Amino acid sequence: MGVSSGTAAELDGVDKSFGAVQALAGVSLTLQRGECLGLVGHNGAGKSTLMNVLAGVLAPDAGQIAIDGNDLTGRFGAAAAHRAGVRCVFQELSLCPNLTVAENARIIHPAIRGIGWRRRARDLIVGQLDKVFPGHGIHPDALVGDLSIARRQMVEIARAFSVTEAPAKVVILDEPTSSLDTIVAGQLLDFVRQYVSGGGACVLISHLLGEILSSADRIAVMRDGGVVALDSAEAFDRTSLVAAMGSVAEEQTAGASASKRDSGTAVVRARPKAQADAMELTAHRGEVVGLAGLSGHGQTDLIVQVFEGSGGAEVSGDVAMVAGDRQSDGVFPLWSIAENISIGSLRRFLSGPLLDRSEEKAFAEGWRSKIGIRTPDVDAPILSLSGGNQQKALFARALGSTAEIVVMDDPMRGVDIGTKQEVYAMIRDEAAKGRTFLWYTTEMDELRNCDHVYVFRDGIIAADLTRGEMTEEKVLHSSFRADA
Repeated sequence: MGVSSGTAAELDGVDKSFGAVQALAGVSLTLQRGECLGLVGHNGAGKSTLMNVLAGVLAPDAGQIAIDGNDLTGRFGAAAAHRAGVRCVFQELSLCPNLTVAENARIIHPAIRGIGWRRRARDLIVGQLDKVFPGHGIHPDALVGDLSIARRQMVEIARAFSVTEAPAKVVILDEPTSSLDTIVAGQLLDFVRQYVSGGGACVLISHLLGEILSSADRIAVMRDGGVVALDSAEAFDRTSLVAAMGSVAEEQTAGASASKRDSGTAVVRARPKAQADAMELTAHRGEVVGLAGLSGHGQTDLIVQVFEGSGGAEVSGDVAMVAGDRQSDGVFPLWSIAENISIGSLRRFLSGPLLDRSEEKAFAEGWRSKIGIRTPDVDAPILSLSGGNQQKALFARALGSTAEIVVMDDPMRGVDIGTKQEVYAMIRDEAAKGRTFLWYTTEMDELRNCDHVYVFRDGIIAADLTRGEMTEEKVLHSSFRADA
């Protein structure tokens, strides 16, 4: 616990429904000054909804809200929350892509105005980026839409912690490391500990249970719209957290498999555009190939090359993609859940020149059940789902297609641990049937599901590791220059 004491925020008996779906059912939760509260639960448990209430974005149907001991029930909205010192880094990032980094900082800091406001906005956001992410390399005049999703996430985090006339008393971090590599995520978590040790209060939502256990002072577990467990972090371990969440999937990693490189022709051959030596990525039928290294070092570029068949990539077979940036590259926001799932398989629903909508819906219903998408109706809009459930729909789209090759661009953003294990099992089953996977991931545990791993650095393949050679130390060593 940090140097300060007392209540930073309190929610009492909060209810929230969206039509027939009750997202929150009488939730009560207290956040103390000088603590990091970890908040965990499966997708759709109510975590993000509860934090949107605390951030003033959603008005509760019932219940009370107090910030810093002041009862703000009935007069609490986003502006009031900001004045009271509540900041939120949303799982679905809220930056304006057509504005620069500095201009996005100005949006939530109206005190930056008048002559010279651009310079002050630049100084504010760069100063905070330097504190949270040393060596970030983000220019304040860069358009946000031109940044990678990892860098956008870094900007949003730095913006939340930056201060002008309004304090930053409570900072909510909803899956803040979902797009960050291990090094940058470590920088953030170190800063969070500094922030709370100075008296700040932080809510950390993450499906990476190791982050929660190492960074939180207390942990609250949500299930089905309520808090089902709340205790000090020391009272939990990984197993008890999974049990409290209600996840039944056992954590496992793929066992050793026979090499698929001893025979047969590669179904994917691709080289980064900047690759000067003879090294190239190859993937054989039925193989799960991992792409590792620090984020933004060319992994996504190569994934796109393979998906599009561009840049000299040689691909034998149809390719489906699971996007990591679901907002920009994944979901069709105006379509239903069923339409988002079935778009990759429309040919199978043709009845003459027309689509058989009943077949399309049955297909989507089957995948809703198989992959555990939490919705009562697949005809509901895709944006009615939580972020993690939207990601499940993208998995259903790819795995439900007939594509022989599936490329995945850090696809587990915001997906709960139970679903992760189920998807890992699906990937292994599909690979055993001959489907090939290219899997870029920032999570070391996920690389252990791969038959082969390529480590990227500075836009090129820096290391080629077999399953037996792949260790965390080798991946990290290959991610940095020898003279760095």
